[in-house]
Amino acid sequence: MISVIIPTLNEGVSIARLIAETRRIGVCEIIVVDGGSTDETLVKAALADRVISSPRGRATQQNLGASASRGEVLLFLHADCRLPVGAFDAIRGGLDDARTVGGCFGQTIAAEGRLYRWLEWGNGLRVRWLRMAYGDQAIFIRKSVFEQLGGFPEVKLMEDVLLMKRLRHAGRFILLPDRITVSARRWQRHGPIRQTLRNWLLLTLALCGVSPNNLARFYPNTR
Repeated sequence: MISVIIPTLNEGVSIARLIAETRRIGVCEIIVVDGGSTDETLVKAALADRVISSPRGRATQQNLGASASRGEVLLFLHADCRLPVGAFDAIRGGLDDARTVGGCFGQTIAAEGRLYRWLEWGNGLRVRWLRMAYGDQAIFIRKSVFEQLGGFPEVKLMEDVLLMKRLRHAGRFILLPDRITVSARRWQRHGPIRQTLRNWLLLTLALCGVSPNNLARFYPNTR
């Protein structure tokens, strides 16, 4: 069983479609964890197997979803991402090797332009070289390993980076050749170059030990 955990905050425009598309990929458990939406997210998320209200914060929301899940594998899916056909089979195939504790997908950013193709390539390279996946790459992990690591650190930002640092020592982490489709809204809102440079700067500071809670003020949530 794969449990798909979707943290939401004001995703009423897209959440129903995301749940329906995820269902069509195959049998799974879908858990939506909402961080206090003021739009129709909770109503439209009723198609999920379970909808949980949570304090705001992606780490807290995802941890609550994981604790409520029944699956042996946890797949953390951001609301602006879409899984490819065959995603669940690809995950199960990747986890056939007992040494593999988790992994993520390649990306296709939903925008035209060479710069976005370079971003996709660079994000894949980051996973291969640094074993550092971001949350918008649909991270999946064995539930037993997730629990052993204590889940996502309860911070305001970069909970995915901190989990990846812990996961490096737990076993093999893979990058699947299958690609998820990612909304370009974040890059388009701030500009792809500016957004990428900010991501790199925040990642560098976090790896150097700067508290993610302090870094969060430089990454405002605009939803």
